[in-house]
Amino acid sequence: MQKSVRYNEGHALYLSVVARKEGTKRGILSKRSTENSRWNDKYFALFQNVLFYFDKYQSTRPSGIYLLEGCTCERVPAHKGSAVSKEPVDKQQHYFLVVFGHDGQKPLELRTEEESECNKWVESIQQASYSDIIIEREVLMQKYIHLVQIMETEKVAANQLRTQLEDQNTEIERLKAEIVLLNKAKERMLPCQTNQEEEDPDIKKIKKVQSFMRGWLCRRKWKIIVQDYICSPQAENMRKRNHIVFNMVEAETEYVCQLSVLVNFFLRPLRMAASSKKPPISHDDVSSIFLNSETIMFLHEIFHQGLKARIANWPTLVLADLFDILLPMLNIYQEFVRNHQYSLQVLANCKQNRDFDKLLKQYETNTACEERMLETFLTYPMFQIPRYIITLHELLAHTPHEHVERKSLEFAMSKLEELSKMMHDEVSDTENIRKNLAIERMIVEGCDILLDTSQTFVRQGEYIHNAGSQGFNHLEFKIMVEPPDGPAFSVILLAPSRQEKAGWTSDISQCIDNIRCNGLMTSVFEENSKVTVPHMIKSDARLHKDDVDICFSKTLNSCKVPQIRYASVERLLERLTDLRFLSIDFLNTFLHTYRIFTTAAVVMDKLKDIQYTVSLEKFLPESNPQVSEDRVPLTESPCRSPSTHRHMRYRQPGGSMGENNRGTMSPASAYAIATAAAGHGSSQGFNNSERTCDKEFIIRRAATNRVLNVLRHWVSKHSQDFEMNSELKMGVMTLLEEVLRDPDLLPQERKATGNIVSALSQDDQDDAQLKIEDILQMTECPKAECFDSLSPIELAEQITLLDHIVFRSIPYEEFLGQGWMKLDKLERTPYIMKTSQHFNDMSNLVASQIIAHTDVGSRANSIEKWLAVAGICCCLNNYNGVLEITSALNRSAIYRLKKTWAKVCKQTKSLMGGLQKTVASEGRFKNLRETLKNCNPPCVPYLGMYLTDLAFIEEGTPNFTEEGLVNFSKMRMMSHIIREIRQFQGAPYRIEHQAKVTQFLLDKTLVMDEDTLYEVSLKIEPRLLPG
Repeated sequence: MQKSVRYNEGHALYLSVVARKEGTKRGILSKRSTENSRWNDKYFALFQNVLFYFDKYQSTRPSGIYLLEGCTCERVPAHKGSAVSKEPVDKQQHYFLVVFGHDGQKPLELRTEEESECNKWVESIQQASYSDIIIEREVLMQKYIHLVQIMETEKVAANQLRTQLEDQNTEIERLKAEIVLLNKAKERMLPCQTNQEEEDPDIKKIKKVQSFMRGWLCRRKWKIIVQDYICSPQAENMRKRNHIVFNMVEAETEYVCQLSVLVNFFLRPLRMAASSKKPPISHDDVSSIFLNSETIMFLHEIFHQGLKARIANWPTLVLADLFDILLPMLNIYQEFVRNHQYSLQVLANCKQNRDFDKLLKQYETNTACEERMLETFLTYPMFQIPRYIITLHELLAHTPHEHVERKSLEFAMSKLEELSKMMHDEVSDTENIRKNLAIERMIVEGCDILLDTSQTFVRQGEYIHNAGSQGFNHLEFKIMVEPPDGPAFSVILLAPSRQEKAGWTSDISQCIDNIRCNGLMTSVFEENSKVTVPHMIKSDARLHKDDVDICFSKTLNSCKVPQIRYASVERLLERLTDLRFLSIDFLNTFLHTYRIFTTAAVVMDKLKDIQYTVSLEKFLPESNPQVSEDRVPLTESPCRSPSTHRHMRYRQPGGSMGENNRGTMSPASAYAIATAAAGHGSSQGFNNSERTCDKEFIIRRAATNRVLNVLRHWVSKHSQDFEMNSELKMGVMTLLEEVLRDPDLLPQERKATGNIVSALSQDDQDDAQLKIEDILQMTECPKAECFDSLSPIELAEQITLLDHIVFRSIPYEEFLGQGWMKLDKLERTPYIMKTSQHFNDMSNLVASQIIAHTDVGSRANSIEKWLAVAGICCCLNNYNGVLEITSALNRSAIYRLKKTWAKVCKQTKSLMGGLQKTVASEGRFKNLRETLKNCNPPCVPYLGMYLTDLAFIEEGTPNFTEEGLVNFSKMRMMSHIIREIRQFQGAPYRIEHQAKVTQFLLDKTLVMDEDTLYEVSLKIEPRLLPG
C-alpha cells in the first residue's frame, strides 16, 4: 500500500477543479474540528481516490486533501458530547467515520442531515479506498503462491519420474544386450551342452566380475585424464580467457546502452527542440555539443552484434577479425576527443539560457539516465579506447603464443595504443585549459594570460598572504616582482608545511627559469627569424629523432614535445642533464623510478660529470664552420622583455648580419647563453670583455645552473632519498661545497646553492607530525573507554587520523618492483605491510565488537553505530576507513546473523548500500576512482586500488625491451600513480589526537581471530536444522 504521495501545488489545484466539475460525489458535509471538537460545514468533492474540501461552495482553492487509498468508512452512532446537545431536536444527524491506513493520521468525522445522503457518501468513500481490490489482490496472491508451490512440486515429481524412466530404459537395454550375448553363447556351446550345464553358473560369475573390472578401470582412466586437463594451465587460461570475453561483452552492452541514452534521450530531442518556433538551442550548437556521437553509437551497435554472434558459437571464440573490422573506423574517436573541450564549453554557454537549462534538466530526470547529467554521457566515449587496450592486455596474458589469434590481437593492441596516446594528449590539453579557465574565473579582475592555450597548469593550493616579514617556523617565502613600468614589490606567502613550501618554491623557480630562457632566446633570435624559440626547438630534428638507443613516441605531451618511449640508461642520464630541456614531468618520472634501471651513485656521477667536464662541442654541433667562434663578440642592449634584464644578440665585426648568415647560431648555443645570463641584473658575472666572449664559460655557467635545478628538485620533492641514504646526502653536500668554492659562481647560483645546502641540513620535516609509534607509546590512559561511551564522530575522526598516519608513512620507493607480493615482503615493503595489517586489525576490531554482544538488540545497535562511523568517514574523505567497516560487516561471521540484521533499520541498510557502492571493486574501483577525482585533499584512499594498478602495469609490460632499452613509458605510468599517492600523503588532517579513543581502537585484547569470530557467531545464532 502506498504510504505517501508527492503533489505539487499546480497538480493539486488542477485535481480540485476537476473534482468540483466531474467528481464522483459532491455536497455539503459537517466536519468535526480536531482542535475544539466543533462541527463546521464544508463543501466536499470526491474524485477517484482523493477527497477535497472547501470552506465555501464558491471557494476556488481547496482547504485540505485526503488520500483515501487503503482507508475504511462506516457509519457510527450519534455523539453524546456537548457539541451534539446544542443542536435542535428536530434536526436528526447521521454520522460516519473515515479511518485512514496511514500511521499517525487521525480519523475524519463527518455527518449529514439525511440518511440516504450519508449512505451514499459511505458507499462512495468505501469504493474510493480500493479496499475490495486490495483484498482481492491478496487472495489472488495467495492463490498464485499456492499454484507456484504446486507447480514446483509437480516439476520435482516429473523430474523424478523422468529419471526413473531413463533408468528403466537403460536397464531394459542392458537386459536386451545380455539376452543377445546369452543366445550367442548358447548357440556356440550346443555341441557340449552337457558340460555347459555343469560350468554355466561359474562362467557367468567370472564374466560378470571381469566385465565389472574392465569397466571400472576404463572409467578410472578417463576420470584421471579429465581431472588432469581441468587442473592444467591450458584449461585455466581458457577459463580466464572466456571470462575476459564475457566481461567484455557485458561492458560493450553497457556502453551501447549509454550511447543509446545519449542519442535517444538528449541528441534527438534537442534536434527537435532546435526546429521549434522558439528554439532554446540552435542546430549548430547541437552539432557542436554531440559531435559524431550518433556515428559512434551505430559503429558499436554493429560491433556488439558481432560479439553476441561469437558468444553464440561458444566455446569457440574468435575475436581478432572483429577488431580488424573495428580498427579502421575508430579514427572517429579522434574528432570526438579533439573537440570534447569545445563541446563542454558550448554546453556551458547554452546552460546560461534558462529555457535550455530547464529543458535539459527535464531530460536528465528520465529514469533511463539514472540521475546522470549530460556531461557524464559525453565523457563515456573518452574512456572506451583505454578499456579496449586493458581488455586486450588481459586477453593476451591468457592467450598462448602459438594461438592462431595471437598476432592479430597484438597488432590490434598496438594500433589501439597509438590511437590512445594521441587521444591522451588531446585530453591533457583539455584538462589543462579547463583548469586554467577555472582559475581565471576565480580572479575578480580576470587574467587574460591564463586563457592562452600555451599556458600549462602546474599546481594549485591555499596559502596565507602575510603582510609582515616576521617568521612563522620558516614556512614563509617571498616572491620578488620587478615590472618594467613600475616600482618593484614583493609578496610574502605562508605555506602550511615545509614540504609544501619546498615543492612550491621548486616549481616557481623552474617556471621562472623557463620564462627567462624563452625571453632571452626570443631576444637573441628576434632579428634573425620570425619563428618563435619554442617552435625552433621543437622543429629541431636532432632533439627528437629516433636512434639505436632512444625511441620517441609519435604523440606529443601537453607541452607539444615528443615523449620518450624507450631509451638506454646513458641517454636518459644525458636527457636529465641536457641544457636544452627543463621538463618537470621528465624530472618527476626519472626521480621516482630511477632505482629500477640505475642507482643514485650513477646519477650523482653524471651530475658531477656535467658540472666539471662539459664541452662546448656537445652543445654547438650545428654551428656554421665558416664563422670562427673566437671572432663572434657578444654585445648588450637594454632589455625589452619584462622577464629579463639583458638583451643579447650576435653581430659580425664590420657590419650587420646578412640574410645568408641567419642560421649560424643553433638553439643549443642560444639556450646556453640565455641560461647563463638569466637571473642577474648587472654584469657582475662578466667582469671584462674577454670573459664575455668566452662561450665555454657561458656553457659552464649554464651547466651549473642545470645541475642546481636538478638537485633543487631532487632535494625538495624527493627528500626521502636523502633521509634513507646518508652516502647520497654526503655526496650531494660535497658537490655543493665544491660548487660554492668556484670563484666564477654567479650570485644567483650561489644563493640557489646555499638554499639547497640549508634544505639538506634541516632536521626531518615530519618531526612535528604525529607518528603511529608515538600513539602506541601513549597506552597509559587513566581509564579505558568502552565502545558505548564513544560517539560516532570521535571514532570516525580518530580512525581517519590513524589511517592517514599509517598511509603517509609509506615511502614511495616501496611502490616499485611489486615488493608486497614477494616472499620477503616484510623486509622489502615493511610500511605497506603495516598498512595492510592495520586495515585487517581495524576490520577485526569492528567484527569482534559486534560479536561481543550477547543479545540481538545490542548487536543491531552496534551495527548501526559502526555504519554511522563509516558514513562520517566518507564525509571526511576516509574511504579506507569506509572499506574497513564495510568489509567487517560482510564477513561470514557477521553476515550470517539474520536475526540481528532483521533488527537493523532500513535507513541504516540504505546507508550501507550507498557506502558499499562507493568502495565496490567492480570495474576496477570505478566509483571510487570517480569519487577521488572529484574530492579535495585531505583524503585517505584505499591503498589496494593503487597496488592493483601498479601490479597490472608491472605484469603487463617489461622494464626493458629486447634490445636492453628502458621502457620509459612504463616508468611514466608508474610515476603518475605514485604522484597521486604522494598528493594524498602530503595533505594532513586538522584532527586533534584523543588518547582515550585511539587506546580503544588499538587495543589488541578486544580483537578475535577469524575462527573465534565464527565459533562465537554460531553460538549466539546457531544454524537452523533442515526441516
